[in-house]
Amino acid sequence: MTLDKDQKARLQFLARVVERESHHLQITDNRLFPRPFTVEDARTLGENIDLAERVEAFVSRFGRLQDTIGDKLLPAYLKAAGEAPGLAVDNLDQAERQGLIDSTEHWFALRKLRNQMVHEYIEDPKVLADALNSGHEAVPTLVTTGERLLRDIRLRGWV
Repeated sequence: MTLDKDQKARLQFLARVVERESHHLQITDNRLFPRPFTVEDARTLGENIDLAERVEAFVSRFGRLQDTIGDKLLPAYLKAAGEAPGLAVDNLDQAERQGLIDSTEHWFALRKLRNQMVHEYIEDPKVLADALNSGHEAVPTLVTTGERLLRDIRLRGWV
């Protein structure tokens, strides 16, 4: 399928954003998780500004990459492929059928995890530590999903 100038420019822009966000998330992930994040780490965030900033960067970058892939790149991809983007669940189901994401259910679990990291940040050190460690384990899923989409976009000659 031939894309119009605006579609191609949008996909090129989003490809650059996903590459940059993936790279930054992986850097922050490596800096925050030289070892598992502990409840004690969570309790010290008020005094340990460096650690608190790394946590904030991780949560922000995790959520931003997930949003960029699921809410921006995927709909633009579907539109370029001649499919009408719909509700997030429909877009994700289509992406799952095409093998671009592992599972719609897993994607929504990652969304819930992201929300948990944001909303439990101050309240419960154990919940925060568990959510951050789960987020750390999910980084490869986000990065791989972005890479799959970008690889397919490149193979189609859209970028």
